[in-house]
Amino acid sequence: MKELAFSQLWYWFLLMAVLSYFFGCFNFAAVYSKAHKRDVHKIGSGNPGTMNMSREFGLKVGFVNFIIDFCKGGIPALVSYLIFRGYCFAGTSVAVSDFTRYFCGMFAVIGHIWPVTMRFRGGKGIASTLGLLCFGLSCEEVWYLPIAIGVLLLVLLYIILTEWGSMGSLLGVTVLTVWQGIIFFLRYSTDIAQGWVVGVYLLLLGLNFLTWFAHRKNLLRLLAGEEHRTSVKKLSKGKRGTQNM
Repeated sequence: MKELAFSQLWYWFLLMAVLSYFFGCFNFAAVYSKAHKRDVHKIGSGNPGTMNMSREFGLKVGFVNFIIDFCKGGIPALVSYLIFRGYCFAGTSVAVSDFTRYFCGMFAVIGHIWPVTMRFRGGKGIASTLGLLCFGLSCEEVWYLPIAIGVLLLVLLYIILTEWGSMGSLLGVTVLTVWQGIIFFLRYSTDIAQGWVVGVYLLLLGLNFLTWFAHRKNLLRLLAGEEHRTSVKKLSKGKRGTQNM
């Protein structure tokens, strides 16, 4: 692989961070609800996310919202991979794209959770983080994609069976993160303490922290036995759910 020094990349990092953040700021839920003369922050749980949109506008709209948020986290990762594949950081064996895909994805997720365009009142980042992890895993190994989709289906099955929407989503994020962490451990086992490798793990850890932190109120209600359940069956029949997600 061709080598790139950080001195050749720093302005790319700055540009990618800014572009990824503003890409993440676009919120379909806010746009769609405004088009229907409603404020997403004043309906249902007030969260501009998939579950709230499913309850208020129907499962089809909720699904479209999920796909858009999913791609919002994944596309920056994919683009950065395509730009920097074939390059490694100077003096190391660490692929530049292994770092940049999660660096860009992180800022897209931050843009989704704290969008300047919505006075920093965004969603909770689950769909965007799931998209980032699925794109990040499969952009260089296509056969990872069916496995990632399988994890998403297991998350959906968990939510259907338990009706714990937040916990199911968080578990999905954690499983995909651990899987990617294992892949990087095997890839860089002889160079695990190298700064860029540590940076990748910090990004993966940060993604988990962001999504779990954004759901802190849900988790407290869950521990207190006060969390409402999400009934996918009711949503599929056009009935309102009750999950604050």
